[in-house]
Order: sequence, then structure tokens, then C-alpha cells
Amino acid sequence: MQDNILLVSVLEPRMKHPTIFARFDELSEGQSLTIHNDHDPKPLYYQLLGERGNIFNWEYLEEGPEMWRVKIGKRILGENDETLGEIAAKDLRKAAVFKKYGIDFCCGGKKTLKEACAEKGLDVLKIEQELQQENQGTQMRPMPYGEWSLDFLADYVVNTHHSYVRQTLPDITAYAIKVAGVHGQQHPELHDIKGLVEDVRNELTAHMAKEEKILFPYIKELVAATRKEDVTRAAHLVTVKNPINMMEMEHEMVGKNMEEIRLLSKDYTLPEDACASYGLLFKMLDEFENDLHLHIHLENNILFPKAIELEKKLN
Repeated sequence: MQDNILLVSVLEPRMKHPTIFARFDELSEGQSLTIHNDHDPKPLYYQLLGERGNIFNWEYLEEGPEMWRVKIGKRILGENDETLGEIAAKDLRKAAVFKKYGIDFCCGGKKTLKEACAEKGLDVLKIEQELQQENQGTQMRPMPYGEWSLDFLADYVVNTHHSYVRQTLPDITAYAIKVAGVHGQQHPELHDIKGLVEDVRNELTAHMAKEEKILFPYIKELVAATRKEDVTRAAHLVTVKNPINMMEMEHEMVGKNMEEIRLLSKDYTLPEDACASYGLLFKMLDEFENDLHLHIHLENNILFPKAIELEKKLN
């Protein structure tokens, strides 16, 4: 099939966008049009989005300095944008782009990229380009979390992330109390940070116990049922959705507390009079938040949706 190409640079200026729109409208679902232009056609992206809606894909094939080539594809009807969680679940390296722009891919993983960017006033096209560049990177392949069995993934979460929380939060709490006591008069936000840390510790302690005693064993029973092992036990909770909904709400509460700590600390920026303990507290909080993002991502975006699908197959 001959390539569908439009040389925009040879058209009269007043005819460029109308011609592109006409050619796009002629496309069938799944077909694409590649435009060649002598400058970045980024304004066209937003005009197309505004006038036609979210029915197209946009991919830069060449970006100057003399020529810009962009492939514009018409989406297949019913084909939805991937959510942030789905994007991160397929390639966790892309989470680095989300983190760079403060986009929540774990608790906010059910939003699409366009929705998240609209809420934050971010340039969605720029971020889409950076996500595409991650595909071309030479970094090592990320951990294949999505390929693991659900019982193995549940054990991994407990042995890696739950263990980290239990080992780390007591120290973070102790330093938060100490630093607030020493520096709280000059930096009153430290008292709020101390309170939020204590809330996070209490919430996660109860939360992890519920996962380990109720939800994760039930997910393991679902897996056992698919292997024809102990099938009768996989119905005692009626549905896995109820505990999952509760766990997701609790994730959101903890995530909001950590976000508030980051805001109060100005992204963990140390004041000039900070002591070593002050610096260690902020370093530990930053590391803890990074681990928590991965922790919640593995549950919200991989373990939980797969458990719901598995239960559907068994019913």
C-alpha cells in the first residue's frame, strides 16, 4: 500500500490546516496520514484535539531542523487511551517521566495522560514525546512484574515493600519527632510533618495487616482455584472487589499525606540551619516516598486489576 503523505510546506498558508483536516477526515479507523512540514506543527495537534477530540494518535518521525514528519493515525472506534497505571505497568521506566512532572501514576493510575495533564496544566504533547523517547532508550529491561503469577507478586510485595515499611518507618518517625523538637520553633512546618509521618505509620501498619491476613490470602486462593487446588475456598469473601476498593482508598489517604509532606518540605529542600538529623530525615522521607510509589503501583495497577479479572473467569 502506498504511503499516505501530505507535503504541507508546498501548500498556501491559508489552505494548510483545512487540507490536513480534510485528509484526516477521509481516513478510516486504523489508517494514518504522514505530514511533512518545514516547522514543528505542534499548534495543529491542539487544534485537531479541540475540533475532533481524542480520536487520533500523534507520532513524530522526524523533528527538524529542516523538516518535521508527523504520523497522524485515526483511532479504532472503542479503543481507549491507556491509563497512567497501564502505561507504567507495561514499562516502569516511563514512571520516571511521570515523576519528573509530578504526575501520580500509582494512586492516580486510573486517569489517562491527557486527563492528568489537563488537571495540572501540563503540555501533554511534550510529555508524550518524552514517553516515546523512553521506548528508544538503551536502559536495561525493567523487572517483569506484570509477567509474574499473582501469588508470587503478592509475596514479593510483602517481602520487599511491607518489610521495607516496617524497617524504615520507626526510624523516620523517631527522626521526625527529634527534628521537630530541635528545629520546630524556627521551622513550624516540621510539627505538621511529624504529625503526618505518625499518621502514615498508623495507617500503613493497619493497612498491611489487612492485606496480609485477608486480601492476599484470598488472591492466593483464586490462583489455587485456577490450578484446580482447593477450589471451594475461593468464595469466602464473596468478591475480591470489596477489599480492593478499601485498600485503594487507604492507598490514596497515605499518598495524600506523603504529597503534603513534600509540599511542606518544599520538595525536601534543606534550610541553611539544618543539622545532620534534619538532612537524614528528608533523605529518608524522599526514599520512602519513592518506594511507596512502586509499592502502590504494583498493587493498584497490576495485582488488583488482575485479581479482579481472575475472579471473573472463575465465576
